[in-house]
Amino acid sequence: MTTDQVPSEVRPVVRVGAPTERRNPLSADLDLMSTRDMLAVINEADRRAPAAVAEVLDEIAAAVDLAVPALRDGHRVHYFGAGTSGRLGVLDAVELIPTFNTPRHWFCAHLAGGQGAMWQAVEDAEDNHATGTAEANECVAPGDVVVGLAASGRTPYVLGALAASRARQAATVLLCANPEAEAARDVDVFIGVDTGPEVVTGSTRMKAGTAQKLVLNAFSTAVMVRLGRVYSNLMIDVVATNAKLRGRMITILVEATGCSEELCRQALNAADGDLKTALVSLVSGADVTRARAALASSADQVRGALALLAT
Repeated sequence: MTTDQVPSEVRPVVRVGAPTERRNPLSADLDLMSTRDMLAVINEADRRAPAAVAEVLDEIAAAVDLAVPALRDGHRVHYFGAGTSGRLGVLDAVELIPTFNTPRHWFCAHLAGGQGAMWQAVEDAEDNHATGTAEANECVAPGDVVVGLAASGRTPYVLGALAASRARQAATVLLCANPEAEAARDVDVFIGVDTGPEVVTGSTRMKAGTAQKLVLNAFSTAVMVRLGRVYSNLMIDVVATNAKLRGRMITILVEATGCSEELCRQALNAADGDLKTALVSLVSGADVTRARAALASSADQVRGALALLAT
């Protein structure tokens, strides 16, 4: 080495033994297959995701049962993740607002590397245990629920956030694609979805990511149902932010009540665009003022308001 040469920094290397990092024998020689055969292999592997989620429904239910009372008591749900896992957490949190009219502070998504990591990979962000710890210490409060998202189950950023959250007396959940994850013993609820090796070794944006998306969809939707933001199978807290959603509100009222479209429009106008109030008014026959009062007396629950008006 000459005097003007400076040795480059030696960067840490970690070999992960999670199932997501193992080779899938069914996709060996993927690069030699015809396009149609390659797609068939990918599709067959993808079928494993919903089956694997079905095996952890009890664990997902336990996570829901943590989140519902927490939100009712004024606490929050946090997602901490990196890469694909973190982006899926952001997506889930963002979509709850227009779908269920959730308060913006209810679901908070934290992505290793910050907002920019949503669009471009941020080098080494997921390896920073201290950053996860610091972010959790900054925003997690006692009584919150913190969901760690990590395909391998060992991402330092996520584990740092979970450890700090636990120390702050928050409930903790780890969602990963590694049923063997050591961190399982350190959380209140462990959801280890056994999706197995990926078609392209280590590419957890594939079926591991698909399974995480399915779990998050099921988790957050079940939480919203339990909080009364769904009536039957209709989303009654939808925010009408565009013409399509305004039309959906009318459709929901027609479906829920059996009333004509014109009568539903009139009820919605009388309720100043409040879908729940219009629904309770139409189903119960009460005027808008009584319908609104019944909702206020039943924690904004449609079925509770209808029961009050029926007495």
